[in-house]
Amino acid sequence: MRSYPVYIFMGLSALFLIYTLSIYLMPLRVSKRNSFDSKKAAEGRLVWQNNNCQACHQLYGLGGYLGPDLSNVTSNSSKSREVLSIIIRSGVKQMPAFNLSDAEMDRLMEFLESVNASGIADPRRFNSTSFGMINAK
Repeated sequence: MRSYPVYIFMGLSALFLIYTLSIYLMPLRVSKRNSFDSKKAAEGRLVWQNNNCQACHQLYGLGGYLGPDLSNVTSNSSKSREVLSIIIRSGVKQMPAFNLSDAEMDRLMEFLESVNASGIADPRRFNSTSFGMINAK
């Protein structure tokens, strides 16, 4: 008597291992620019969290929907550190004014630089494959 379920199980296990290896051997498409201070960026993440910025803003498409996604805001040529600082300190439309010190503002900007350096986060620029993976267009 042949045991077909054993062969099916072994075949599926082999396919799973091949697929897993192909995932881990695939090169990362994230460009790493270390033009930011990682210690200040970590402290800036705390400024982000303490001021509850994620309630209104998104990072990588996750977060609130009242404000814009800030994943790549520092790569926008019209939004320099000074412009972002003015927006944060004075507030615009629904966004309240935040009374951050110069040190907190510097740390927050470093955090936003580190987020920007991790890659493009616009979900409209990605395709999902039939294998459930996400690739850049």
